[in-house]
Amino acid sequence: MTTVHEETFRLLRHLGMQRVFGNPGSTELAFLRDFPADFQYVLALQEAVAVGMADGYAQATRRAALVNLHSAVGVGHAMGNIFTAYRNRTPLVITAGQQARSLLQLDPFLFSERAAELPQPYVKWSIEPARAADVPRALQRAWHIAMQPPHGPVFVSIPSDDWDEPAETVAPHAVAAAGRADSRALAALAHSLAASRRPVFVVGAGVDRDGAWQEIVALAELHGALVWASPLIGRASFPEDHPQFAGFLPAFREEIHRRLRGHDLLLAVGAPIFTYHAPGTGPCLPEDLAVHQLTDEPSMAAAALAGESVVGGIRESLRELVAAGRTTPPGVQRGRSPVPLLPLADPLTDRLLLQMLAELRAPDSIIVEEAPSSREPMHDHLPILRPDTFYTCSSGGLGHALPAAVGIALARPDSRVIALLGDGSAMYCIQGLWSAAQLRLPMTFIIINNGRYEALRQIGARLGNAQPVGVELPGLDFVELARAQGCEACRVSTAAQLRPALRAALASTAPMLVEVRVG
Repeated sequence: MTTVHEETFRLLRHLGMQRVFGNPGSTELAFLRDFPADFQYVLALQEAVAVGMADGYAQATRRAALVNLHSAVGVGHAMGNIFTAYRNRTPLVITAGQQARSLLQLDPFLFSERAAELPQPYVKWSIEPARAADVPRALQRAWHIAMQPPHGPVFVSIPSDDWDEPAETVAPHAVAAAGRADSRALAALAHSLAASRRPVFVVGAGVDRDGAWQEIVALAELHGALVWASPLIGRASFPEDHPQFAGFLPAFREEIHRRLRGHDLLLAVGAPIFTYHAPGTGPCLPEDLAVHQLTDEPSMAAAALAGESVVGGIRESLRELVAAGRTTPPGVQRGRSPVPLLPLADPLTDRLLLQMLAELRAPDSIIVEEAPSSREPMHDHLPILRPDTFYTCSSGGLGHALPAAVGIALARPDSRVIALLGDGSAMYCIQGLWSAAQLRLPMTFIIINNGRYEALRQIGARLGNAQPVGVELPGLDFVELARAQGCEACRVSTAAQLRPALRAALASTAPMLVEVRVG
């Protein structure tokens, strides 16, 4: 009979989880003993970095990634990015070492008292197996739950003395997890779309997650729909240079209401209705707007404000809607106008930086963004034009993008990965630069340094606090921080320095950081 250790690595090999993202402690040493040569341990200097790297890797590969954390304290360090993975709908199998079973009744050092409860409610499933022999089967079940739509993280706590115990062989187990939408509901939706004269679509991250860019474009063109991006989404799901693309809905009730007035039908695809950032007043939706939703998340459908929701696989559902056709030609609706180009002149701004980045980057390069105060300028000057080329966090929590970019670069070695970060955001998981340097990843980090938590200041002004305390960030030197961790780095403070610095960073064969100091 094989041991738990042997059977677990056989199972991980079968599932294709041969990269382990982690930061180990003493309760994980038995798992790491005799580490197989065909596996790679991707070391992070802090647990939040490990989860962030795994999140990016899993999103880019569309397969669950394995994370190895340390007992209760390590899980605690990682919780911010576990929450983000949950909101991102990222499939992760998160393991944590528990103290030895023989000590669990003695309140020992490094004991997680209720280990399976610690990461809840931000995991889909959580367990500490009742017997050592159950560990491999629990990991197999965890993988399948993580991969069932909507995807998400799961958690398995493993006592440190389980690994040498006997284990039963875990038989291969396949699960066809994709859900199919009700055909009658789709037919009724197709009829409503065909009868609409001024439809509007709101697209969310679910479209890109399900690989449905071509299908959503085809449906929008079939019905002449205006297309908005849903507020605060983690992926781009429609080409932002398309003539029917209207822009990005703000996360405020009154402004969403104003933008949707005049339309007779709303279809939200892979998106909630809606995500708000602050309380509002007045109606959420225009009274004469017929509301429809297509989602692969039952909970999202249950939370919809009004109308009719169809639950099922997004790509296949969109194909059925396109195949239903339309008997009358659609009206013509045009989206936003192009933003005029900015002159190359000082003072250097984030808008000029983003415009130049759009000019210089390769079409298939991947933007991983966490620069909240520069998001609106990014929408104007750095359009996303292809599927699977934009990632950000859906949680609002900082510290995701820098390590996630490292994980995406591991998963997509043929594409240039560009981490676009604010100065405040970058400091949450700055240790991720060390992992990028150790892995020799040819990627680019761009830090927009405005010397403050500018997004917080902007929100404060909206909420009546124009001068909030605790938002200034003097004295940060990102060039020295990067060099101390093994990354090349340079600083840009004038418009004339911008182009050569970006060219060098986008052509580098190792990770390179550009700190851009803006007014």
